Amino acid sequence: MGRRTEPKCKQCRREGEKLYLKGDKCFTPKCPVSRRPFKPGMHGPTSRTRPTPFGIQLREKQKAKNTYGILETQFRNYFEKATRQVGNTGSFLVQMLEMRLDNVVYIRVNGKKVNIASYQTKPGDVITLTARISKSKLFSEETARLEKYQAPSWLHLDAAALTGKVLAKPQGEELKQNFDPKLIVEFYSR
Repeated sequence: MGRRTEPKCKQCRREGEKLYLKGDKCFTPKCPVSRRPFKPGMHGPTSRTRPTPFGIQLREKQKAKNTYGILETQFRNYFEKATRQVGNTGSFLVQMLEMRLDNVVYIRVNGKKVNIASYQTKPGDVITLTARISKSKLFSEETARLEKYQAPSWLHLDAAALTGKVLAKPQGEELKQNFDPKLIVEFYSR
């Protein structure tokens, strides 16, 4: 399975906005997007290209892929599944991307071990951590951060028990992202 190995901050700079791929670093003044708000590379600071409509659509697609950390083939498969459903293809695409297990949380779903990051969660799924992981020193430091975390309304998080539950599919404002799904649909529809 392939994965992206280039620096995460370089991906953000290429898009010209924060994609929050580095977690807390993106909220500090040390964020490379804040320090160097131009494209990476030798011609970045002086580049004055005027994007075509195709280029704008391509950048939106790349921004979505970078945000969710998936490669082209997987992204294309999600798009094809979204087009098979009746309704707004863009919102179905974002909904499927949001419902990926690696986007929600890791490890056990309904009491069964799941190690597939692209697993599609469904409303009613209970997500827990294995006992070994929840007792590890590394995760005990994260527990304090979990108590402060405000989960989206379509998820329920019990920080004390280290469990979560998918209440519903994300809808409306919950699907707001830093990319425009309509441009992605136009890109693939050409």
